[in-house]
Amino acid sequence: MAEELVAKESVPKVPAAHAPVAGRPFALVQEPPGRQTAAGERAADDPATDGTQPPGLPDDPEIRAYVHDYFAMTDALPFPSVVLDPGWGVAHSNPAYDALFGGVGPHPTAMPDDNFLRFVLFHPDAASVLAEHETTWCLPLLAQFAEAYADDESAPGLQDIRREIADDPIMDAAFRLGLPHWIEAVGDAAVHHDGAVRHVRHPDPERGRTSCRLISESPRTLRQFGLRRLTLVLRETEPPAARRGRAHLSVVPAR
Repeated sequence: MAEELVAKESVPKVPAAHAPVAGRPFALVQEPPGRQTAAGERAADDPATDGTQPPGLPDDPEIRAYVHDYFAMTDALPFPSVVLDPGWGVAHSNPAYDALFGGVGPHPTAMPDDNFLRFVLFHPDAASVLAEHETTWCLPLLAQFAEAYADDESAPGLQDIRREIADDPIMDAAFRLGLPHWIEAVGDAAVHHDGAVRHVRHPDPERGRTSCRLISESPRTLRQFGLRRLTLVLRETEPPAARRGRAHLSVVPAR
């Protein structure tokens, strides 16, 4: 029965786009001393690597130097920025990103410094940081996941995420029934989020609730490893607004 729930025909249809590259390393270079992401810790614990030569990375000093400098540039940004692999695993995050999500509680599989998609979908504290959580964060990321899963359901981590969606009856109904209607209504913007304006609740009281523009980019050198960077360009603080939304997805067709 579980296999039927995750069958490919249950995946919503999404607009055609370039297929992501799967099976690339979670972390490409060693993190600076004293600051290592969960992805970096996984690579360091892998017996097949010593932490400086993770699997999948060519033994090319120029590529390693580029990635190191790209991560350093990301760290220098004042806005939250994260480098993601094809399964939304965090390859690198900067201090501003860590500060934005620093107040969330522990979770065994859905921490924001481990996997961004899992955090958005499964972490109970996600809505405390990501405003309009259901409609502007969950649904768009579900649409991206549906596209990636339809392209290659065997890609690392995607089957596990699909099973977790199936384990939540409301989220599964939203994924199978509500999401196709939403994608049809929204169109191409359902999957392509570069430039979208969304809202967050920053733990810094001087920022509080504010809007941000999503900037998604993938330079050619990173793209060959299936990596992309997502930056949340924070705007001026907005006046307080009443909290809306519910803990679980509710977007299903009206009967």
